Amino acid sequence: MRGFEAVKASGKPMLEITKTDMPVGAFEGVLAEVENELENGIGFKVIRGLPVQQMSVEDNRLLFWSIGTHLGVARPQGKASQIMSDVRDAGGTYRGTSGRGYNTNAELDYHTDGSDVVGLLCRNTARSGGLSRLASSVAIHNALLETRPDLVKLLYGNLPHSRQNEEAPDEPPTYMAPVYSMRDGHFASRYIRNHIRSTQLLEGQPKLTPEQHEALDALQSMASSEEFSFDMWLEPGDMQFVNNHVLYHSRTHYEDFEEDDRKRHLFRLWLSVPNSRPLCEDLRHIYKSVDRGTVRGGIKGRGVTPELLAYQARAAESLGMRNIPY
Repeated sequence: MRGFEAVKASGKPMLEITKTDMPVGAFEGVLAEVENELENGIGFKVIRGLPVQQMSVEDNRLLFWSIGTHLGVARPQGKASQIMSDVRDAGGTYRGTSGRGYNTNAELDYHTDGSDVVGLLCRNTARSGGLSRLASSVAIHNALLETRPDLVKLLYGNLPHSRQNEEAPDEPPTYMAPVYSMRDGHFASRYIRNHIRSTQLLEGQPKLTPEQHEALDALQSMASSEEFSFDMWLEPGDMQFVNNHVLYHSRTHYEDFEEDDRKRHLFRLWLSVPNSRPLCEDLRHIYKSVDRGTVRGGIKGRGVTPELLAYQARAAESLGMRNIPY
């Protein structure tokens, strides 16, 4: 924690902090294992034991950010272009043309987020529920290919997606993208059913065929089954990092405590990582780059500032990545 104390004492805002500001000592080996496991292993890693409840909320936020700087470049996550989100029930609505799941207590569809890696740090758990769930998109793809190759073919095709009213001024409100893709032997799945569903409520958008609905239903059903998914409780002080290209994630409905300081609360980072896989060309307009080792992904939103762009350039340089500015 000495490295963190130095970061804290510096008084730097988060956007001025990169990995060079946060020496981690022997913990560097742990983070190297995380980086390797995410891309070359099973696609996720959990680190336990951070003393979050002995620290303030803002110190939790700063510590998570500082650790994240060693793994990747943080990406904006919504209309406000926020680079860290508070995952807690803020009264949001999951279903609908502008719904997001992280600010509700609803059970979520299995899905991916809009970055190479999603990281969570748990501060508080709910009174009940809120179970973290993961499913292997690779295993689902391979099993479906054996039994219903016709459905797999449809999922390699482009489907309509909504930006959920979070598009930047220079972006269209909807786009076409595949659920499955392959480039240079590297598989990736990008599955956000809620965004696909939203387009069906909008005028002038392509309507899904019954066969496309069947393909998406099959994927969701398999992800929810015990054969392809597993569950875990995230306890205070746990960090979970997940490779979005090979794993879907979900969360069960939860009921919260009445007291504000006991309510379920996690911090979320979206990271573009140095050892990322190449992505197919059909994803370029979403990720802004499809080449490995480049800064990509996130939701540009409407709040990109010169400070955010300067951070991105510094962080990319510190990690040996090629910067792709918005």
